Amino acid sequence: MFAQRLTEDGGLIVTHFDTVFNRLDDLPVTRAMAYATTGGKRLRGFLVLESARLHDVAPATAIWPACAIEALHAYSLVHDDLPCMDDDDLRRGRPTVHVAFDETTAVLAGDALQTLAFELAAHPDCGPAQVRADLALSLAQASGAQGMVLGQALDIAAESTDTPLTLEQITHLQAGKTGALITWSACAGAVLAQAEPEPLRQYAQALGLAFQIADDILDEEGDAEKAGKRLRKDADAGKATFVSLLGLEAAKSRAADLVDQACTAVDVYGDRAETLRDAARFVISRES
Repeated sequence: MFAQRLTEDGGLIVTHFDTVFNRLDDLPVTRAMAYATTGGKRLRGFLVLESARLHDVAPATAIWPACAIEALHAYSLVHDDLPCMDDDDLRRGRPTVHVAFDETTAVLAGDALQTLAFELAAHPDCGPAQVRADLALSLAQASGAQGMVLGQALDIAAESTDTPLTLEQITHLQAGKTGALITWSACAGAVLAQAEPEPLRQYAQALGLAFQIADDILDEEGDAEKAGKRLRKDADAGKATFVSLLGLEAAKSRAADLVDQACTAVDVYGDRAETLRDAARFVISRES
């Protein structure tokens, strides 16, 4: 059920992005925006749509914040891949945006995707003004200096020191860099329904950490062709990861425990949350 739902939701997101981008001028920057949002698992958008279903919110409403988070995530990848950041030339099995276009266009495309995310989250079709305000405010908090950007800044700072991060420090770093946007995604359905988001927040916090540990495991023993990106970068750079701190088998065990926590967190929703449970199990079994 999960794999089918992930594919179906990915199709909804692609179709909606086509509508959004077709309204923009046909320029290199808009073509780069469309390029950056192509491919990927679209797990964050799926979490928005699935948490909305859990609260009987229609896909026609939830598609707006689903595309908002995918636009925000795409911007972060475009900027992360730049020469001044991680300097990557491969993303989702294709040349990164600054390679496919040029560095200036990549910067502008990332900027435009970031602002587009807030436009989509605040769209009138999302619901009442309070709902749209809550979505936009929480997205700003999750993506900025309290969330994703904080995590990225901590990651960059760690590269300039000879002292490896501790397990507590890397957990804090990843709660921002990876976990904040995943948490926003899973809670979006409750926000749309003006319902209590706490069970979904607990689910997502465990899921986000499991996701990052799985990424570290994938970086250690994955296949670059299947992953669609360069692997073992962190190890080559001597950076601390969950694998380097815990060991490979202990990291796998920790990820599995977190998946169990995520599944338990949504017990309050009963069988309706089974697709979310399947999503949590998928996170630690993926190859990309």
